[in-house]
Amino acid sequence: MAKRDFYEILGISRTATEAEIKKAYRRMAMKFHPDRNSDDPDSEEKFKEAKEAYEILSDARKRAAYDQFGHAGVDSSAGGGHRGGGFSDIFGDVFNDIFGASGGGRQSYRGADLRYHLELSLEEAVFGTTEKIRIPVNVTCKTCDGSGAKKGTQPVICTTCGGHGQVRMQQGFFSVQQPCPHCRGTGQMIKEPCTDCHGNGQIQEHKTLSVKVPAGVDTGDRIRLSGEGEAGTGGAGPGDLYVEIQVKSHDVFTRDGSNLYCDVPISFVTASLGGDLEVPTLEGKASLKVPEGTQTGQQFRLRGKGVKSVRGGAVGDLVCRVILETPVNLSKKQKDLLQQFDDSMQGSHSKHSPKHSSWLDAVKQFFD
Repeated sequence: MAKRDFYEILGISRTATEAEIKKAYRRMAMKFHPDRNSDDPDSEEKFKEAKEAYEILSDARKRAAYDQFGHAGVDSSAGGGHRGGGFSDIFGDVFNDIFGASGGGRQSYRGADLRYHLELSLEEAVFGTTEKIRIPVNVTCKTCDGSGAKKGTQPVICTTCGGHGQVRMQQGFFSVQQPCPHCRGTGQMIKEPCTDCHGNGQIQEHKTLSVKVPAGVDTGDRIRLSGEGEAGTGGAGPGDLYVEIQVKSHDVFTRDGSNLYCDVPISFVTASLGGDLEVPTLEGKASLKVPEGTQTGQQFRLRGKGVKSVRGGAVGDLVCRVILETPVNLSKKQKDLLQQFDDSMQGSHSKHSPKHSSWLDAVKQFFD
């Protein structure tokens, strides 16, 4: 069975505090405890999922590794839900003995899914690319073929539980099963552990994969690589690898869906008299005609110069917002010319500067 995201299991955000994690686990444990849900066959699995999620996220070191590498960053012995005192941290040792999650004999489980964050430039996301990534992953130990036993030996049946993986505990009037404390619910004991995997049956390796990124992806999109997750146990198949896309900010463009946006600085003269501007697009340069009397902040749309989404649909547009740039470092002659120009405007502001005139009228009415 593929492992779900630990944050999703507990219903919390990735920025949740330690107190929020503990509170969420308390709620889930009480909700799905098998003794409270005898008529729901799925409650036991949900209960074990919540316990496993809490044991990882309540440990700062394990949580940091999980946030970076997903299930591959967490040691397999910590992620199995049989270790740690997370449950007793909340309910106490006695309550844990009564309501410990029950386990079965040695079973086969599909490997865990993995997650990888891939950063792309805007151009790579828009046009597509192929990236090489290197990930840590737990794989079946070749020395022992996943048994965990030293080469030439085999695991033996646990003498405590007789190979069932469970022991029955009596606590007052309660009689419940819980994982065998000696074999940790596997039903088998390893007398001579494998020297390579130390009895875990898996070792961590790094592998390099080629990821084909389709054109038009955006932040939050995921690419699934089937069978590239962690190795399964007991002969089950591996999990999948999900590559999550993060598009880096761009110096010129910003993206919103299929449209691109950019600011274009223009001079006072161009804004007043109009003219043709050369603006950038992701495919090269384009010409933008600015009409006479253009105001700062005015937007112009270039059709079909945006992005074609990976989900299909029409190509978006490029929206250019013109920003009037005030000249700086003027010479005395230039200042004199500007002063002469301003003098020529006296008495005719309502004609040449309608917004300024209406603003003055509004201010006058305000004070009156």
